[in-house]
Amino acid sequence: ATVFARGNVHGTFVLYDADAGTFVGHDRLRATARFFPASTFKIPNTLIGLAVGAVKSVDEVLPYGGQPQPVAEWERDMSLREAIRISNIPIYQELARRVGIDMMRTQVEKLAYGNRQIGDVVDVFWLKGPLKISAIEQTRFLARLARGELPFPSTTQAATREIVKQETGDGWALYAKTGTAASESPPVGWWVGWVEKAGKIYSFALNIDLLSPDDAAKRASVGRECLKTLGLL
Repeated sequence: ATVFARGNVHGTFVLYDADAGTFVGHDRLRATARFFPASTFKIPNTLIGLAVGAVKSVDEVLPYGGQPQPVAEWERDMSLREAIRISNIPIYQELARRVGIDMMRTQVEKLAYGNRQIGDVVDVFWLKGPLKISAIEQTRFLARLARGELPFPSTTQAATREIVKQETGDGWALYAKTGTAASESPPVGWWVGWVEKAGKIYSFALNIDLLSPDDAAKRASVGRECLKTLGLL
């Protein structure tokens, strides 16, 4: 609560100790509220794309489509490895179109991801709905990925883990992804992932209301402060 107050943000943070099966965090009620996953869905989208053969590897280059984009660096073809780092939406929309609506629906159900609802449009359901997920659900999903326990090939899970690895420190490694659910009112910012420390997995999910242009930068900074407060970074 002190970290959120100091950051002047409203939202939730959840940490899941996968070994103990316990949760700790801030704002229990909001932790159960579902929001559009936005670009945090790039993690399951990668898993699904690899598992069904929509791409051969995280280094296969996909076309962005040639249309003007709101972010200039999105305007080129690139691999999933590069696209996830800069949260390139058109590359991941191309991946979803290659998967196809029926296969995507089957795979989202297989993952038991959030409310499991993807509607009938394959390239926007994580941005504008109907797919929604809570912070607690994010942590459960990410813990299974971190531990290699999802119903997907182990090589697929390993490749997905590799491209979301952010940094390592003294005895720990951080894996994370941001997201901006701009279609929520107010917009919601995500920062989700996990920390490996001393052979254990601690998955986490933060979401906050984005009420000013400065708030997007607070997703990771507030999240990191929460992890530091809990002794994980």
